[in-house]
Amino acid sequence: MTSQVMAAPALRPYHCAMDLAVAASAPLSPPASLRPFGDHLRSWRLRRRMSQLDLAGEADISTRHLSFVETGRSAPSREMVLRLAERLEVPLRERNALLVAAGYAPMYRERPLDDPALAAARQAVQLILRGHEPYPALAVDRHWNLLAHNAAVPLLLAGVAAQLLQPPVNVLRLSLHPQGLASRIVNLAQWRQHLFERLHQQIAVTADAGLQALERELRGYPALVTGEDEHIDGEVLGIAAPLRLRTEAGVLSFISTTTVFGSPVDVTLQELALETFFPADPETAAALRRMSST
Repeated sequence: MTSQVMAAPALRPYHCAMDLAVAASAPLSPPASLRPFGDHLRSWRLRRRMSQLDLAGEADISTRHLSFVETGRSAPSREMVLRLAERLEVPLRERNALLVAAGYAPMYRERPLDDPALAAARQAVQLILRGHEPYPALAVDRHWNLLAHNAAVPLLLAGVAAQLLQPPVNVLRLSLHPQGLASRIVNLAQWRQHLFERLHQQIAVTADAGLQALERELRGYPALVTGEDEHIDGEVLGIAAPLRLRTEAGVLSFISTTTVFGSPVDVTLQELALETFFPADPETAAALRRMSST
């Protein structure tokens, strides 16, 4: 089966291998908060569990000067804002907010994925997703909304409630919702824990309010008792996670991995992640090959 990019943002029908245009319908960042720069800086310093002495040492400035910057008695230079953001490992989106709060123009561009300037990135995503067939692979944004998928992904979604497939499709909601894949995941408790651990890590790094709201929603879903909730060996936190899924072709076993762009200078690329699923046994590999040929 060949892959192609669809011009329309709709995810359905699932007759094409990819849909990269969903990102075009997503709004860009809202205006930065009007909070003073010092408040922003202090929030990030406390989130990283650093004292003023720690951060001053990392940024090679005096503790007194840092204190003055946090209290608004001193205005930081643009270079100082970027240096502090780098030492605090602030995501690019929030670095823009820090710059705006300090009175400077944003530095890092945020563009929809269909922007001509990101053509090389789109091509890279296509190559990875297409090259991974007949095994499932997909791309998500910072809120886990589906941006693209290969031809294998729709084959696993039979029986999912139609409303969960309306764009923007949220992959975490699709996985854990009672009307999504949750009732078919054999190791649901383990998979659920894995997803929440990743989500918690993202929230710790980004302080993203949208992710926090998503976590509250997901934790509010009723617990499903399948009677066969297994725990599968082979999980490596942050690298790979096992998933066992009941399908029309039988129970399929996967290992899930995540890929991100290295050293991006664009907000969109920093927040783009690729989820790839590898067959965990020969039976799953054979079943996926059969499914892709029908």
